[in-house]
Amino acid sequence: MVMGEVSHKIRVLIAKPGLDGHDRGAKLIARVLRDAGMEVIYTGLHQTPEQIAKTAVQEDVDVVGISILSGAHMALMPRIMELLKQEGMQDVLVVVGGIIPPEDVPELKKMGVAEVFGPGSSFEKIVEYIKQNAKRRVA
Repeated sequence: MVMGEVSHKIRVLIAKPGLDGHDRGAKLIARVLRDAGMEVIYTGLHQTPEQIAKTAVQEDVDVVGISILSGAHMALMPRIMELLKQEGMQDVLVVVGGIIPPEDVPELKKMGVAEVFGPGSSFEKIVEYIKQNAKRRVA
């Protein structure tokens, strides 16, 4: 088995935290990932970090994709990352998409975000990144 390859369908949680009310991109990426053979769970709008972490555990996901357009990523992501760690999900691949200023990307990566996909990121690049980097956690 190749590094990063999983022996099951990759399970991805797509979450929309905070007050951001625009989910067209999140729904579109969910469809793209499904079409690429992944199992996708979409949380819907206005999720708290606690709800996101709880759903990640309940659904036993390999990837958590956070969509943030509100500018609240530096307030929400530290809490989401902390809660995932507390829940034993520190090995889950966390990716963020949305309007993220380039100067915030290094800080997000420092807190454990694997990759940030901004506007204009190709669907193929996102799918390939997830396929290459999702790992099955050891129970």
